[in-house]
Amino acid sequence: MSSIHILGIDLGKHSFHAVAHNYSGKEVLRRKYNRNQLLKFIVNLEPTTIAFEACGGAHWLARKCSEFGHRVRLIPPQYVKPYVKSNKNDFIDAAAIAEAASRPSMRFVAVKSEEAQVIAAIHRVRNAYVKERTACMSRIGAILLEFGLSFPRGHAKMKVLFQWLAEQNQSLPKSLMTELISIHEHYSYLNEKVKCQDQKLQAIVGNNYQAQLLKTVPGIGDLTATLCVADVSSANNFSNGRDMAAWLGLVPRQFSTGGKTKLLSMSKRGNKQLRTLFIHGARAVLSRLETAGKVFGDWLVNLRASKPFNVVVVALANKLARIAWAVLYHRQAFKAA
Repeated sequence: MSSIHILGIDLGKHSFHAVAHNYSGKEVLRRKYNRNQLLKFIVNLEPTTIAFEACGGAHWLARKCSEFGHRVRLIPPQYVKPYVKSNKNDFIDAAAIAEAASRPSMRFVAVKSEEAQVIAAIHRVRNAYVKERTACMSRIGAILLEFGLSFPRGHAKMKVLFQWLAEQNQSLPKSLMTELISIHEHYSYLNEKVKCQDQKLQAIVGNNYQAQLLKTVPGIGDLTATLCVADVSSANNFSNGRDMAAWLGLVPRQFSTGGKTKLLSMSKRGNKQLRTLFIHGARAVLSRLETAGKVFGDWLVNLRASKPFNVVVVALANKLARIAWAVLYHRQAFKAA
């Protein structure tokens, strides 16, 4: 086993397929393991480079491998695909991972800490509650529409649903009212769950210095700050703020050829959830251009006067992402010019 240079592992829920290459690139191991067998194999393996795709369970296994003295390389799945030869199976995928990890120009994903994964889990649970709450509101509206009532949008009206129904002076079947009461109770329950998740994130911000620094940037609140801490982890993962903005998908797609530069619409690559939060933060700043927007100077005012609203939103979101990188990198609070 001392001849192993790179070990590529195709991760699964119960089975793990490993392919190892030596220093000349020749395959020296091809084996299938279950979870316990894989951990035992890694413990007894001499320190080497272990690579696998950045997918479910990858960060946990990466931390385990690092504890055992190995050098871990997480690769985005889209960068492994070009190295898959011929047909697809788990061993071919593992060999492609090992091949991709050997490329000197390959881009890798930083390993997340346990704390970062916990914060990301809190965000995922919160998003699930929000989606379920939105579905619950739509369900109530659809039921009422079947009985000739067009219910207004928004949480303000939903919270006073039965008062609104009383004002309509239209009789509804008792059995229907029973169903509406049941659904509305579920809506109220989801509201409490979302508030509970928000309180957890506020507590994290109170105990996390990086999140507190990020909150000094206009347009960045508890949600964006905590998710930045979880997903970005370290600003050293990016060489500059532009790289971070590109990673978030807040830059134009490029389709240039023949020496002619052609920029298209926003790429929307990378972290969708964090990109969405930066977009919402930019919208919040633009809604208060006279107050919060002042910190960005004449640049934002002139851009708003000459460009469409959505273009300005994306441009400001890009700027917010670059400022967030600078705040994390220099560990200093945001200061307006």
